[in-house]
Amino acid sequence: MANGSRQAVWEFFGAELKRRRENADLTQVELGARVFVSGGYIGQFEQAIRKPQLDVAQRIDEVLQTDGIFERLCRKLIDDPRYAEYFAKAAELESLATEIYEFAPALVPGLLQTRAYAWAVTVATNPFAVDEYIEEKVSGRMDRARILKDATRPLYWVVLHENVLRIPVGGPEGMAEQLDHIARLTRERTVVVQVLPYAAGPYPIMTGSLKLMEFDDAPPTAYTEAVYSGNLLDNPAVVKRAHAAYDQIRAAALSPQASLPLIESAAEDFRRCASTT
Repeated sequence: MANGSRQAVWEFFGAELKRRRENADLTQVELGARVFVSGGYIGQFEQAIRKPQLDVAQRIDEVLQTDGIFERLCRKLIDDPRYAEYFAKAAELESLATEIYEFAPALVPGLLQTRAYAWAVTVATNPFAVDEYIEEKVSGRMDRARILKDATRPLYWVVLHENVLRIPVGGPEGMAEQLDHIARLTRERTVVVQVLPYAAGPYPIMTGSLKLMEFDDAPPTAYTEAVYSGNLLDNPAVVKRAHAAYDQIRAAALSPQASLPLIESAAEDFRRCASTT
């Protein structure tokens, strides 16, 4: 399903939700209380600003007695071929989060990737795929990044291992563009970025990336990813431990103020390299 078609279905979801809610003579606050979200969230669902989780759609069906229409729509939209199966649920939660904290040990996180960088990563992991498949995956990643442009964008704090600044994904010119993009988002205060330098030595999570997500109306969640696999963690004790590990990494990293010049310097290094090739 193309991006425009997908958005049109979400807009239909929102319009139908509003119609059914009003027919049931319920306010947004009243419906929200019955399905365990805020009235503001119901309003954002109706405007297609936020996308409800599957269990919320199921509760809406139950309260409004809609014979499963919202669950069916939600399942259709969640079943997104642009994302790996193990990441689809995390992508859904990412769009609902109010705060996202991320640690990237080797690659730029998807929300910060440029199109050229995303294309190079996708080709590297799918070397025999046709261009149509690559484009589908890259478009999904670019679509995810739109949450950083929304008025309701989450607080987004990222720690990048210095590896991320040095591994030349997409060639020197592409890397310079990618690092410039991160620096620009940092200067615009869209994101907070720290760099964990090589000198920091070992760190608590050395087997994959970590994403922590906070929500207004749901418990926090952690997502970890390794080779062709991902784990969504919602056990409170495990999530608490993941938060503690992230705090250790953040404490060992350079400050945001010291990280920005390092990112810009790495971009300049790649730019010089590109000019001599």
